[in-house]
Amino acid sequence: MKNKLCLLLILLSFVLNIHAQKSIRIGIIGLDTSHSVAFTDLINGDKDNAFAKGFKIVAAYPYGSKTIESSAKRIPGYIKKVEQQGVEIVSSITELLDKVDCVLLETNDGRLHLEQAIEVFKAGKICYIDKPIGSTLGEAIAIFEMAEKYKVPIFSSSALRYSPQNQKLRNGEFGKIIGADCYSPHKVEPTHPDFGFYGIHGIETLYTLMGTGCESVNRMSSEDADIVVGRWKDGRIGTFRGIKKGPAIYGGTAFGTKKAIEVGGYQGYKVLLEQILIFFQTGISPISREETIEIFTFMKASNMSKAEKGRIVTLEEAYQKGWKDARKLIKTYNK
Repeated sequence: MKNKLCLLLILLSFVLNIHAQKSIRIGIIGLDTSHSVAFTDLINGDKDNAFAKGFKIVAAYPYGSKTIESSAKRIPGYIKKVEQQGVEIVSSITELLDKVDCVLLETNDGRLHLEQAIEVFKAGKICYIDKPIGSTLGEAIAIFEMAEKYKVPIFSSSALRYSPQNQKLRNGEFGKIIGADCYSPHKVEPTHPDFGFYGIHGIETLYTLMGTGCESVNRMSSEDADIVVGRWKDGRIGTFRGIKKGPAIYGGTAFGTKKAIEVGGYQGYKVLLEQILIFFQTGISPISREETIEIFTFMKASNMSKAEKGRIVTLEEAYQKGWKDARKLIKTYNK
């Protein structure tokens, strides 16, 4: 109880200090993704975006992936684009943190997130971490553990979660959801475990509809697609189809007690950014730590199933492996 009260006072102090300023100063880490440019345009460039008033992106540290070519080659062009919106380019994360109140950790390479996030946490800055929160389950757990250690609120999400249709389904506007089939592109990135780099969009959509509580998964794979079947503790079944060949589309079907309902697809970044800015004001994440970690546990379990020719893998088994990896990482950063 005492710890919760201390955290509440810290968050209240943060919010009061922010509102005492003319605007909330935001910094970006990572100009290797289109998200950085899109968020900058929506906040700094569009004067008609009422939800963004009182916020300004003031500085950016551009790196960012240096080894994933498709990401690294974007950096020079994205530097120019954000500079045109009045963003100062800085030479280090330390320099960035001296200039901002909140951080958008946008680095496209999830392998860099833990190291970069810890710098942000040590500075006590509230932080949104774009997908994937880490490249592995172990890194995702470690990030949450370190954020808790430094008492820094964090939030991570795919934009697909905030498609208006998906929020209606989440909030029960179509009645109880008893199952769902979701799909999204699955672009294989060799530096990340399967689904972590891109397929996470469809898996987060599945979790938006089904919530937590998946107990086991199994997976079937081909050159064209991957199918993961998850069984929830209450008997509901949800599936994710990762599309390797064919149209790069997002969506699915949710099954209610009386009818099937179409799942929402990609609706742009504004729907997500609105949630991020509310988070920057309140310090309260709209998504629980448990749900984000379970999404990564689901992905790890699916990869274990693939490696073992479709064996049914429990999420508890996958989580224990991830927690073992997380302990090693935490020990390294606590030295």
